[in-house]
Amino acid sequence: MLARERIIPEDFIPTRLAEDVSQPKFRAKQRKARFVAKNGTCNVAQTNIQEQGRFLQDVFTTLVDFKWLYTLIIFTMSYLCSWLLFGMIWWLIAFAHGDLDQNSDSFVPCVTSIHTFSSAFLFSIEVQVTIGFGGRMITEECPAAILCLIVQNIVGLVINAIMLGCIFMKTAQAHRRAETLIFSKHAVIAIRDSKLCFMLRVGDLRKSMIISATIKMQVVRKTTTLEGEVVPLNQIDIEMENPVGTNAVFLVSPLIISHVIDKKSPLYEISASDLHHEDLEVVVILEGVVETTGITTQARTSYLAEEILWGQRFVPVVSEEEGRYSVDYSKFGNTVKVATPSCSAKNLDQDGSLLKVKLHDPLTQKDLVRKRTNASIRFKQRLCQPVKIIKD
Repeated sequence: MLARERIIPEDFIPTRLAEDVSQPKFRAKQRKARFVAKNGTCNVAQTNIQEQGRFLQDVFTTLVDFKWLYTLIIFTMSYLCSWLLFGMIWWLIAFAHGDLDQNSDSFVPCVTSIHTFSSAFLFSIEVQVTIGFGGRMITEECPAAILCLIVQNIVGLVINAIMLGCIFMKTAQAHRRAETLIFSKHAVIAIRDSKLCFMLRVGDLRKSMIISATIKMQVVRKTTTLEGEVVPLNQIDIEMENPVGTNAVFLVSPLIISHVIDKKSPLYEISASDLHHEDLEVVVILEGVVETTGITTQARTSYLAEEILWGQRFVPVVSEEEGRYSVDYSKFGNTVKVATPSCSAKNLDQDGSLLKVKLHDPLTQKDLVRKRTNASIRFKQRLCQPVKIIKD
């Protein structure tokens, strides 16, 4: 409808949403594995680790890295085991002092109202969680009971600090904030400022900002050195186009991150026809400090060769409405077709005239063909015109 009303030229009709793949699929080279998944998880399995004891040297981090089910089991068992252990100690103290068999009013027990193991277990719970129902209490009769009371209080405080800290860190982990940092499902390659660029879009759904946000990009591919050594995951850093001169971004609205494909780029010799046969993966890493918590967070994603669209660019999502800027996230992944040479950046550097013609000619391909046809007809008509002979 937009094309019929001449609001948008035919060559610039939105092709699709980035989340909806409706383009013809290329038969790309099958990859053995993906290094980084779209949600940012690293597809790497650690096997044959000989020194498992190293994980126990950092118990807190190990507990935080556990799954929630294992963490809750450890959380519950740590308290139950401590209550049972000190309940057994209180029962032994009462048994050694003879508190279990004495019923006379003049007898002073170590702990009042302890007659069975169940009552000793209940007293252990009251001591460690400081409930204090008042039915059972310690007396001055046994120094061992006083020492046990001190030790159990200290052990209970340590367990509370570790377990509650572990639960807090699991609920406030940095990758939770990264769930609202989104990337476009597809990347694009198109001409930008007379340069062939690799582009992707990143955005933040929350109002609280990411402070000191930086973005890094790497190309992961299998390479072979000059000596014949095969490197299965060779990570090559690629530079980004930023007027500030650094990788820092101000992520207050969705941004298009651009990488100029020049001589230093690993994509320099890749053309449109070669792209879908390349065994490469572009990894994007966004790092920053969460404004509300001060915790450093990191969001990751990756793009395979078949997820890179050649000759397209992202549509604008920011507009000015009633004195403020509005972001339409329904267009976050929308792309449009643009005139882009299908050759590699290396060939464009060798023949820059082809790029200038395609960039500065406002006519479409149909208009170019029509113009060339009309020019050839006019040329033939000139050749067919009679020649006037002027006599001296």
